Amino acid sequence: MRARELPIALRGRPGPANAITDVPGVQVGYVTLTEGAARTGVTAILPRGRDGVGLPCAAGVYSLNGNGEMTGVTWIEESGALTLPVTITNTHAVGTVHRGVIDWVVAAHPALGAEWLLPVVAETWDGYLNDINGPHVRPEHAGQAIESAAGGPVAEGNVGGGTGMNCYGFKGGSGTASRQVEHAVDTYTVGAFVQANFGRRSELTVAGVPVGQELLDDNPMEEHARARAGAGSVIVVVATDAPLLPGQCKALARRVPMGLARTGTTGSHFSGDIFLAFSTANEGALGSGFAAGDDYETLRFVPWGRMDPFYTAVVEAVEEAVLNALTGAEESIGRDGHRSPALPLDRLTELLSR
Repeated sequence: MRARELPIALRGRPGPANAITDVPGVQVGYVTLTEGAARTGVTAILPRGRDGVGLPCAAGVYSLNGNGEMTGVTWIEESGALTLPVTITNTHAVGTVHRGVIDWVVAAHPALGAEWLLPVVAETWDGYLNDINGPHVRPEHAGQAIESAAGGPVAEGNVGGGTGMNCYGFKGGSGTASRQVEHAVDTYTVGAFVQANFGRRSELTVAGVPVGQELLDDNPMEEHARARAGAGSVIVVVATDAPLLPGQCKALARRVPMGLARTGTTGSHFSGDIFLAFSTANEGALGSGFAAGDDYETLRFVPWGRMDPFYTAVVEAVEEAVLNALTGAEESIGRDGHRSPALPLDRLTELLSR
């Protein structure tokens, strides 16, 4: 079930799939691993699809709290460009997935693989449900996630990198949403994808209602000695087809915490909260500068003074993406019998109705 199927007051106009894939060209793929003690996986987000790997997108990054990892961001900060798929997995599989993305690029795009590659791999911690130190994620899983990527509706909850993740003491994981924005005579889309693994149960807020205070029972993760309340991290990827400068993409990424805050979190010291935003417009610009051709590049962009509707879209889409991760997730029992209960939608509906 998705949040909009419940009596939740959500603002804004979503795209057809209400997903990051509403941005033309963006694709999402998963590998989900649930055999034995594994409750983990890999998520791949392709800004321009498989054929468009290597074509730069204007991009920017922002970290609310650095207790986490997203590789490749120093080059994005330097160049303002994202050229490779974005992958998300668990904390101890970052190196494995990094290697796997390189292997896939070398095989699928040999010319690109002949240059240096700095993949973007992000993580959140799933060690409560998943045997995080086990060799469950393999390099080929990164390639499989990329190969499975598609547009249209996106599965949510216990899938891909979100398989073993928890949010506000409930089963969390993967979630997405989108908003349409009018600018001049054009309609653009802003989409958000979250790997939600953060928040204390008591903080959970839905459409302004502090429901977490009424749902404090059945919270096995918070009772577990190794699981710090509020810890775990959240990765958010924001995509748009609106023409933006790299600095404007960074400005979108800086608005992500406002969407997260609407769901109640105050940001835990033990949560790595790292965000990436990119624009698929201006295709052909922001290249390496080594190719023969013109001596100058041109970027078309929304005026800075007209950015507010795009900021609003980010906040609304991120809030709904978190709720979709929660409402789309199912109860999970992982390693050593550790259990993560699903958000009780009947009780949530009753609280919101009250």
